[in-house]
Amino acid sequence: MPLQTDLGRAKLQRLADQYARDAEILLEAGAWSSAYYLAGYSIECALKACIADQIRAHFIPDREQVGDFYTHDLAKLLKIAELKDELLGQMPLSSVFAKNWAAVSEGWSEASRYEQRNEVMARELLTAISDTSDGVLQWIKLHWQKPT
Repeated sequence: MPLQTDLGRAKLQRLADQYARDAEILLEAGAWSSAYYLAGYSIECALKACIADQIRAHFIPDREQVGDFYTHDLAKLLKIAELKDELLGQMPLSSVFAKNWAAVSEGWSEASRYEQRNEVMARELLTAISDTSDGVLQWIKLHWQKPT
């Protein structure tokens, strides 16, 4: 029997927060590679929460968009979430945010789960996503539910 998954916006939001918290716990436990991967995965879930908000009842989404929803490519997810222009607008406003986005988008990928990361790398990524004023996760949360 196939595994049933409910990937609604609320669940993806909870997962994004949970994975960010779990990454902090793993970091403090010295599991740096796992912390690094899970921190990036929280951003993937957060972007997918934004995409889920776009899906409407009684509407058949574009076939390519549906397939791309299952990607782990953050740049693709950012585009599908319709946040690329907002990101480009935010980066000149905060060099810290721009640095944090670069740490996430250039450093993390699905393949990160197979790579060894040290403490410095893990802490840098966790800071990039969780910084209270310029963190990537905090910024995505501003876009979880677009006004209709």
